[in-house]
Amino acid sequence: MTQPATRADDIITVDIAAGGWRSALGDAAARAAAAEAAAAALAAAGPEHAVEVGVRLAADADIRSLNRQYRGRDSATNVLSFGLAGDVAAAGADLTQPPDTPALLGDVVAAFETCAGEAEEEGKPLADHLRHMVVHGVLHLLGYDHETAEEAEQMEALERDILARLGVPDPYARAAA
Repeated sequence: MTQPATRADDIITVDIAAGGWRSALGDAAARAAAAEAAAAALAAAGPEHAVEVGVRLAADADIRSLNRQYRGRDSATNVLSFGLAGDVAAAGADLTQPPDTPALLGDVVAAFETCAGEAEEEGKPLADHLRHMVVHGVLHLLGYDHETAEEAEQMEALERDILARLGVPDPYARAAA
């Protein structure tokens, strides 16, 4: 396993809002899995300047509410990303920040019950699936998407590379098997 390069100036905050994450993985392990996945995604694909990312480990009810409010979908999903730079830019706000201050990139929210169910169904450790969901979410914050087959192929290849560096087996190979 090759560890990804680190970006010492990035700020990654992990908030555990759902007790299921603590029960299933333990507080320290859940935080570590989410933080290392975010850091690995930023190291592989992040901008040259430092950024700040928040990761919230939530319950399905929370993510369902967010999904309904922001995407018009009244259902839970495994992960959502909320990019701050795009919203601020769309509003015409000034992104000027003090020098040497990490830019606010956005937040990633992962839903416990959905992620736990997917991990069980796919026969993979929950911590590995959490890493995958956080990498996926951070890549969305960085502008990657999977709306077209070409975009999906590019994003999935990057996810595979990042996860391999973390020692996580290819999640798409397992899904196809």
